Amino acid sequence: MNIIKKGIIGVDLGATMTSAGIVHGNKITKYLDKRTPAGETKENVLNHLYSIIETFDLKDVEAIGIGVPSVVDIENGIVYDVQYIPSWKKIKLKKILEKKYNLSVYVNNDANCFAAGEKHFGVGQNAEFLVGLVIGTGLGGGIILDGRLYNGPNCGAGEFGMLPYRAKNIEYYCSGQFFLNAGKRGEEFSALARDGDPKALMVFKDFGLHMGNAIKVVLYTYDPDLIVLGGSISKDYDLFCESMWESIYTFAYRSVIKTLNIKPSETEHSAVLGAAALYLDHLKKHSKTSHYQKL
Repeated sequence: MNIIKKGIIGVDLGATMTSAGIVHGNKITKYLDKRTPAGETKENVLNHLYSIIETFDLKDVEAIGIGVPSVVDIENGIVYDVQYIPSWKKIKLKKILEKKYNLSVYVNNDANCFAAGEKHFGVGQNAEFLVGLVIGTGLGGGIILDGRLYNGPNCGAGEFGMLPYRAKNIEYYCSGQFFLNAGKRGEEFSALARDGDPKALMVFKDFGLHMGNAIKVVLYTYDPDLIVLGGSISKDYDLFCESMWESIYTFAYRSVIKTLNIKPSETEHSAVLGAAALYLDHLKKHSKTSHYQKL
């Protein structure tokens, strides 16, 4: 049994904001966010990351987990071509931070972190087969198989949004891009729909139909117990869930639909918790049994 006596720092490095917290038990006991200097040099972005990590008492820390919007070499902790941070073409993040702080560091794609966070801290704690879909600027996916995060050999598992769909791909129809192509940002359509605007309501209905088709792809490929929806657009689940389910009901295997569970995330600061959960996932991988105590 692995007993975690100290905290875990979770960091979500985003293009706009970097969020971080120290996690004890199931709670973030200290949290902060700070604007990311996304357009600056790679050294300046690293210094920004150091300044955030050093906000915490590192004597009370067992490991650091970091979620990054990029392709990641999971084993070596190398991030490539980080979205909206152009200076980060290839950063050996794990090696750099482990040398600087003498702590174990775990790095992964932000969508994978979301799935791990929901498994360890959120609505997926009892699910052994879970898919997390992050619906925001794009469509990211993370997969939990047999209770553990599945990355694939190239950190490419869960990229459902890249699959061809209609004239484009799934992401084009199942993310914020869909709303922009309809003429407004998602939050603008949300405000209008909640005021009863017919066009906005129809936009969400159409969005739900596309999301239903995306979920059918998930069902055909991974057959999860639970699908958790995160990201900014998941907050409008009530506006598109009816048409989404209408689309899902055309799935070929009716028995699967009867037991399918889809939930929007209820986890506050899920990105930070998800980054911290990378360490818990590592412990589960190396444990001789499936049982371990969190923190």
